Amino acid sequence: MPNETLARRYATAVFQLAQEAGKIPGVQHDLHAFVATLDADDAVRKFFRSPVVDRKEKEKIVADAFAKLDPIALHTVLLLIRKRRENAVEEIVTQFDVLERQARGAEPLRITSARPLGKGELDALVQRLSAAYRTTFDVTQSVDPDLIGGVRITMGDKAADGTIAGRLDDIARLLSTN
Repeated sequence: MPNETLARRYATAVFQLAQEAGKIPGVQHDLHAFVATLDADDAVRKFFRSPVVDRKEKEKIVADAFAKLDPIALHTVLLLIRKRRENAVEEIVTQFDVLERQARGAEPLRITSARPLGKGELDALVQRLSAAYRTTFDVTQSVDPDLIGGVRITMGDKAADGTIAGRLDDIARLLSTN
């Protein structure tokens, strides 16, 4: 796993450059697009991470292949190649996302339910949580039929399990301790 502290330093520098240029959304999108390209093609990922490929050759190929990226995002990737930090790119993007979310004052919110929630249900739930915690959220919704019913909510390091499966687990634990 790449060094999180090192990745945070790179992400902070890139975020500040993007902020000064007023290009945070574009840089964030392009960094994600680059990482998605690495994830999508095993040969590209191996080439990018390979320590035996000549640095200058790798820089030229990456610069040509990703010429349409925002210049800040492209130069970030090229800097990682020059500094032999290719393995840190995913963690740098993760840290960039954290900085962007903090700049907006938003917190991550994960809602898992047994069935897909309608837009009205989801909006009402998020609105109640926003009012209770006095913050805005970046919502990620997922469906897990094993929950049987109800909703599991995760906000950063806080979790609330209001699912039937969770209640059944609580009863089973209670019965096994007696």
